[in-house]
Amino acid sequence: MRRTTGFVIAGLVVALLLAGVVSSFASGAPDGLDSASTRGCTVDAAGEITGGTCMAQGAKEHEVGGPFADYTFTGAGGDFAATAVSGVVGVLVTFALAGGLFWATRRRRAPAQ
Repeated sequence: MRRTTGFVIAGLVVALLLAGVVSSFASGAPDGLDSASTRGCTVDAAGEITGGTCMAQGAKEHEVGGPFADYTFTGAGGDFAATAVSGVVGVLVTFALAGGLFWATRRRRAPAQ
């Protein structure tokens, strides 16, 4: 096994651990965009807009939905498992797409004569 292969595998393992375990401990507080879009509105404890004027008043739920909506996998048992599965699948899909792109665009060696 080449050093590069070992490095890529180690990076994949670290990314899977971070996505599967550490992501469940991330803050549930609104990120910068959510916070900025509700500026000027009054928001209750559940995060619902109750008054005022802000950019987020016209926001609605995503029309397509899907099994990974809101960064969780709806088929998993609890919150921890739902976030872990979603993170792991995201890492694997990203790794597969990036790996496929690198493989397709790699430099080919000239055949030995």
